[in-house]
Amino acid sequence: MAHNVIAEAKRCLNCKNPTCRTGCPINTPIPQFISAFLDGDIKGAGKMLFENNPMSVVCSLVCNHSNQCQGHCVRGIKGEPVEISTVENFISSNYIDSLELEKAPPNGIRVAVVGAGPSGITIAIKMAMLGYSVTMFESKSEIGGVLRYGIPEFRLHKSIVDKYLQILHRLGVKIKFNVTIGKAFGIEELFRDGFKAISIGTGVTRPIPLGIKGETLGHVHYGVHYLERPEVYELGDSVIVVGAGNVAMDAARTALRRGAKSVKITVRSDRFTASREEKEYAEIEGAEFIFNKAPVEITDEGVIFADTVCNENHRVISTSEKHELMPADSVLICISQKPSNLIVSQTEGLETDERGLIKINEDGSTSRPGLFASGDVVRGAKTVVEAAETSKRVARAMDAYLKNLCK
Repeated sequence: MAHNVIAEAKRCLNCKNPTCRTGCPINTPIPQFISAFLDGDIKGAGKMLFENNPMSVVCSLVCNHSNQCQGHCVRGIKGEPVEISTVENFISSNYIDSLELEKAPPNGIRVAVVGAGPSGITIAIKMAMLGYSVTMFESKSEIGGVLRYGIPEFRLHKSIVDKYLQILHRLGVKIKFNVTIGKAFGIEELFRDGFKAISIGTGVTRPIPLGIKGETLGHVHYGVHYLERPEVYELGDSVIVVGAGNVAMDAARTALRRGAKSVKITVRSDRFTASREEKEYAEIEGAEFIFNKAPVEITDEGVIFADTVCNENHRVISTSEKHELMPADSVLICISQKPSNLIVSQTEGLETDERGLIKINEDGSTSRPGLFASGDVVRGAKTVVEAAETSKRVARAMDAYLKNLCK
């Protein structure tokens, strides 16, 4: 493994204008960390990665690399791109296991981070390292959010998520588990108790329904719920997955790995929205893709579909009047998610858009002074690296806000 990583690192051309870096949503200093690694400074390379993106070890495993860093590698124009993700994972894994945290002296200013997913973890680490007294509020009994409850074990081992709990503890971050903001207390009480700035990163955990007849039947489930605890579901031999994103791919692959003999991924249009790699993995593992199928009703026997026609922009322009039953023991709905409305409905002066997502300014500040938001609760269901990128900017904005507030 180490030899392969070194060989891949040596393939890097150390471009003066690295397109791999511009292709990365969080602007990872790719040539720089690879150069440091090849110079024998693996610790320095790891520090470079962690400071740029505390989620580096996670992103090296779950990012859509073919569309991002590796997809923009110059070597990929006429051959195979450098496997940047492999090199990054090797360095980040090594660094996170021997992490030496350099924390600023405590400044006595309290900061609240609502949600312990990738967004919240990133902000908590950044703010704690700047010397702030950070308390996290997590509605579940473990940290991780989508990392723990949405990404299957075969893509991201949960022991990696556990390491972030150790990092947070070492930084002095306090974590209140099983606390949903908006139930026992809300944002107003946090401000009342001396938190000078609050970050909301609660993600999008409410599934968007199809809104068709039969959706409440006992064999119909939502993919986001299924992925949280797949072991408690009995899906039977045949499963229909409705949706074409990464959640649909993860749900389909999980169902196959848990014994389903037939898994059909049905897509309303003529293309999938998941990454190409995830689609290919799902196919290799046995999932069948069926395009141009719009569900119109769910019955005890399966799903009734209508055929669709798309235009050149892949938009559905017509749906057939003829309907056909596709038999299945279970149905997994994976079309998208939306945020919980508890915080929104109970926080005065917090503006949202028509989808219920929190409106923010460019720096992550909301319509309420001292209240910031980042991650999926702002942008909808996106990727881990996008959540980390937004959260970096929010942490900088919170720091600037607090320094100005406490002058």
